Amino acid sequence: MSTEVNSQAADSQSLDAQLPVNKARLKWACRRGMLELDVLFIPFVDEAYDNLSARDQGIFERLLTEQDPDLFAWFMGHKACEDSELNAMVQFILKRVKV
Repeated sequence: MSTEVNSQAADSQSLDAQLPVNKARLKWACRRGMLELDVLFIPFVDEAYDNLSARDQGIFERLLTEQDPDLFAWFMGHKACEDSELNAMVQFILKRVKV
C-alpha cells in the first residue's frame, strides 16, 4: 500500500511540475498576430483558464489552433463560428471580458 501511495504522490508531483510549463505554453499560444486577440486571450488564461473544466480547457486549447482572421471575425461579431463548442467558448470569453 505504501508503494501505491508513493506512486500517487510521484504522479501528483509530476502533474504539478507540468502545470507551469502548460501555462507558459498556453500563454505563448495566446500571443497572436493581432493585438485585439492578445488582449482577450492572455488575461483569460491568467484569470479564468484554471477554473475551467478539463473539457472546457481542451476546447479553449482547440480554439487557439484556429487562424487569426477567423478568430478575429468571431470575436468581433463579423461572423459566427460554425463549431458549437468553439462558439460557446468565444461567447464565454466575450462575457468575461465585458468590453
